[in-house]
Amino acid sequence: MNFTRRATESELMDDLTLASDALRQNLDELELINTRLGGYSVLTDALTHLQPHFPPNRPLHLADLGSGGGDTLRYLARWARRHQVPVVLTGIDANAFMVEYAGEKSRSYPEITFQQQDIFAAEFQQQAFDVLTCSLFCHHFPDEQLIQLLRQWQQQASLAVIINDLHRHPLAYYSIKWLTRLLGGSYLVQHDAPLSVARAFTRQDWQQLLQQAGIRNYTLRWRWAFRWQVVILKEA
Repeated sequence: MNFTRRATESELMDDLTLASDALRQNLDELELINTRLGGYSVLTDALTHLQPHFPPNRPLHLADLGSGGGDTLRYLARWARRHQVPVVLTGIDANAFMVEYAGEKSRSYPEITFQQQDIFAAEFQQQAFDVLTCSLFCHHFPDEQLIQLLRQWQQQASLAVIINDLHRHPLAYYSIKWLTRLLGGSYLVQHDAPLSVARAFTRQDWQQLLQQAGIRNYTLRWRWAFRWQVVILKEA
């Protein structure tokens, strides 16, 4: 593997027509990985710091982009309940199967709804939110598209954009490659998990992408395990 630049090979999950029992298993596996490796804390840590700026007289409207199986939003709903933060949570995904699956698993969370949307479509881009989140989503896009998306998201979010994505690093790559094999993961997770790391980012990548998007008001922090937390705020 060449870790000096982002890989460009497509993941199996990039197929928007994918709908199978293997995909269900893969979504469950991703939820387990996020739970065991502390992936959700990247978002809740940022939200805790932003909490003093939440709207005082209405629920916080948060949208999760590339929401997949909805596990991130369910975790955020539980976090909001514990902290007595009123929220309206919206999952956005282009895959109809994932939207249906996420809705079924989130029935006990009335604060969560899901939409099948193309994030490049005007219909979505005209929607406004307080906070946009995306977890393990940005690495699916080439740099040129991601720069465009970063600009758009900063405009759509009245408070902040919170990005949780992977650190491209040999240890992260080989660890997840052998861990998914050792645990007998689905063919989807065995193929896509290490490739996700290869498609992911270094600190320099993020600095260059944000600069090219014209974004100056942000924080960039490394988080365990091999995650980047990017918080984009409105320009002063």
